[in-house]
Amino acid sequence: MFLQRGYRRFVTVVLICTLFIFFQVAITSCNPSNLRTKSNKSQWTTTLLSDPKTFNFALNEEFPNVFLFTAEGLTTINAITRKIEPALAESWQFSEDNKRVTFTLRDNLKWSDGHPLTAEDVVFTYKDIVFNQDIPTSWQDTLKIGKSSAFPEVRQIDKRRVEFIFPEPFAPFLFSTTGSPDGVGILPKHVLEKTTKTKDTNGNTLFISTWGTGTNPKDIVVNGPYLIDRYVPSQRVVFKRNPHYWRQDTQGNRLPYVERVVWEIIESTDTGVLQFRSGGLDTLTVSPENFSLLKNEEKRGDFTIYNGGPTFSKTFISFNLNTGKRLQGQPLVNPIKSRWFNNVAFRRAVAHAIDRETMLNNVFRGLGELHNSPLDIQSPYYLSPAKGLKVYEYNQELAKKLLLDAGFKYDAKNQLVDENGNRVRFTLNTNVENKTRVTMAAQIKGDLARIGIQVDANPISFNTLVDKLNNGLDWECYLLGFTGSIEPNDGANKWSPDGSSHSFNQKPQRGQPQLIGRKVNKWEEEIGRLYIEAAQELDDNKRKQIYGKTQQITQEYLPEIYLVTPLSLVAIRNRIQNVKFSALGAQGATLWNKYELKVRS
Repeated sequence: MFLQRGYRRFVTVVLICTLFIFFQVAITSCNPSNLRTKSNKSQWTTTLLSDPKTFNFALNEEFPNVFLFTAEGLTTINAITRKIEPALAESWQFSEDNKRVTFTLRDNLKWSDGHPLTAEDVVFTYKDIVFNQDIPTSWQDTLKIGKSSAFPEVRQIDKRRVEFIFPEPFAPFLFSTTGSPDGVGILPKHVLEKTTKTKDTNGNTLFISTWGTGTNPKDIVVNGPYLIDRYVPSQRVVFKRNPHYWRQDTQGNRLPYVERVVWEIIESTDTGVLQFRSGGLDTLTVSPENFSLLKNEEKRGDFTIYNGGPTFSKTFISFNLNTGKRLQGQPLVNPIKSRWFNNVAFRRAVAHAIDRETMLNNVFRGLGELHNSPLDIQSPYYLSPAKGLKVYEYNQELAKKLLLDAGFKYDAKNQLVDENGNRVRFTLNTNVENKTRVTMAAQIKGDLARIGIQVDANPISFNTLVDKLNNGLDWECYLLGFTGSIEPNDGANKWSPDGSSHSFNQKPQRGQPQLIGRKVNKWEEEIGRLYIEAAQELDDNKRKQIYGKTQQITQEYLPEIYLVTPLSLVAIRNRIQNVKFSALGAQGATLWNKYELKVRS
C-alpha cells in the first residue's frame, strides 16, 4: 500500500511538473508579447472573446467588432463630451425646416488602397446598401422615418457635398452618421458596387457573401485608422496603420501613432486574466470576480484600472413570446410553455423571484447598479425609479401569489405546475465564454427553484446562441447583454415589432421561411409607435418624456427582465498613453480615441 501510494505521488509530481512546463511553453508560444519582440514597431494588444463573424460592416450584428478599428462615418461621437464631432465630413448644415442637411467632406480623403473617397461613396453607401431591401443590414431600422418607414433621399451635389432630404424632421439622423459602433460607416463604391448589382444562383446579392472572415485581408478596403493585416481563426486579428488615414495631430504628424494593434481571441475570461498578468495583454476588461486580484497588483504590475461608471449595456433575461409556427406546422416554442411565457403574470412573478441585490453583491462584488430599463443608466433619456419607473423588488411570496392567481398551483412535492398539471420547467441559455453570466444563470436557477420552477441552465457558445436567436428562433429563455448608446433610436431595430433585433418576438429575417400565427401584442405596437413619435420630435425635453413612456411600458409588460449593469472597469498598462477613459464605447471606451494612443517604449 505504501509503495502504491508513493508511486502514485511520484507519478502525480512528474505529471504536474510536465503539465507546468507544457503550460508555460504553451503560454509563451501564444503570448502576444512575443510578437512585440520580433519587431521594432509600436504595438498594443487587447482581447476579444470570440472570432469575428464578418468583415463587412453593413452586415455586422456583434459588439465589439473589427470596425472599431477600421471604419468611420460622416461624423463621430466624443466619448468624453458626448458631443457629435466631424469625421469624414468636416461640416454639416441643416435647413431652417430641419428637412434637409448638407454634409461637406474633407478634402483629399482616401481609402486604404489610395483611391479617392468622395461624395459618390456616401451616396453609394446609403442608396445601394443601407436602403437596399435585398441587403439585411440593421442600419435600415434606425433610418426608417415616420409611419411610412420611408428612407431619406440622398443626392450628390459635387465631389465633396452630399444632401439628405427627409419627408419630416428626423431628430436621430445626425447620431446615425457616427460610424462604429453605433452609426453608418461609409463603404467603397469602387470595390463593392458590382456586388450590390449582381445576384448569385439563389437570387441573393453577391454583397451578402462579400468580405466574409475567409476573405484575404488585403482585399478589404477601409477608411479607418487601421486596416486588417491578418486574421488567424481562433487566435488573433492583427491590424496595421492605414497609411492613407486622414487625421493629423496639431504638429502635422499623421495618425494613428501606434503602428500595430493585436486583438487576441481568448474565449475564457480566466485565460484573459492570466495573459494580462503575464504581460501578454495591454488592456483587459475587468470582470467583478477578478477585480480584487487585479487591484492588488495594480502598482506592481504597472497598470491602472479605470472606472467609467455604469457601462452602456444591460444584462437581462428574456422569454420567447413568439407564437408562430413553421410552414410545416411545427411551433417555434412548445405551446404549453408558450402559454406560460405569454402570461404577463408569469413574467412578473419571475421578476419578483430573482434576488438582484444578492446578484449585485455576490456575482458582481458590488461593482454595478441594479437596472430596470432598456435604456442605459448614463443615457440622458433614462427614466430612473426615483422619477417613476416601475421596479420589481425581490419578494418570493408575492411571486407565488401572482402565480397562484394566474391559475398555477403547487403539487405534493411543492413543484409549480400549470392548470393542466404540467411541470413548469424551461431552458435558460447563456454564452459559456462569459463567466459572469454563467454564474448569474446559476443564481437564477436557484432563485426560481424556491418558487417551484425548474430552470435548466444551458451555457453554450456565443455563436451558437446567436444562431438560435437570429435563425432558429426556437429558444425558450436566454440571459445576455445588449450594448446601448446615448441615442435611444439606436435601439429602434430592437423595439420595432418588425425590427431585425426584436428577439423576444422575432419576425423572420429576409431569406428565412415565413411563419404562421406570429402575433404582435398591442403594447409592442405602442412601443414601436412611440419610437416613431420620439424620432419626429426635435424638442429634447419632449423626447425624454416620450422615451419615458416606452420605459414604463417595458417595465409593465416585461419582454425583458433587467438585472444588473456592471461598472465599466478596464485595466490598461501605463505604457499606453493618451488614454481618455469613458464608459461610452468598446472596452470601456479604450478604443474611442485609438488614433491618439501612444505606446511608451
